[in-house]
Amino acid sequence: MTVVTTPTTGAPIDAPITPPRIVRQRRMRPGLLGLAVLLIALGGLGSAFAITSVRATGSYLAVARAVPVGTALTADDLVAVQVAGGQGLEPVAADRIDEVLGKRATVTLTPGTLLTMAQLTDKPLLGPGQQQISVGLRPSEVPAKRLRPGDKVLLFSTAGGDARAAAPATRFQATVIDMAAPASNSVVLYLALAAKDVPAVVALATSDRIAVVLNAAA
Repeated sequence: MTVVTTPTTGAPIDAPITPPRIVRQRRMRPGLLGLAVLLIALGGLGSAFAITSVRATGSYLAVARAVPVGTALTADDLVAVQVAGGQGLEPVAADRIDEVLGKRATVTLTPGTLLTMAQLTDKPLLGPGQQQISVGLRPSEVPAKRLRPGDKVLLFSTAGGDARAAAPATRFQATVIDMAAPASNSVVLYLALAAKDVPAVVALATSDRIAVVLNAAA
């Protein structure tokens, strides 16, 4: 028996349909999500710190030339400078210059350093009837590591090397104006002393017969 098949014409033949591909959504681990949030927060803090630092920039007073202790400040002694940050410092703002002009330096002011109110006073360093002298000492003869303006000291006369008998020590009262160390083995004290005591103290200091005792700290 013979079977004859006749192809169907005129109707399109449908092609196989590819099923849609399902893409699985990745789940973010909680640890990674927390790390991302932390990095974003740190970035924000860094930006805020940078902005704060820029805003902290201000104009302050600096020393333009050397000002000896006890000298009244003038406008030529100061210059306005721009300083960024300044945490831990207490410099005088440039717009307060009228408050510092005429005040006296309680310490020697060095050029290029920022000015602070602690370095100034409106009180005279030399009282009525006082004169300023300087006394050279060895570091071991200074009663404190650092003597500051206003410290009260006592000066005692010491016996000379050729003295046969120990004479009673003479005592003088003085106030520290400033202290300097021009060399590693020498210290210079600038003292306010009663004018009547100046000749005797100068003579004792010249012969290296002075002992200094700290009586009261400022």
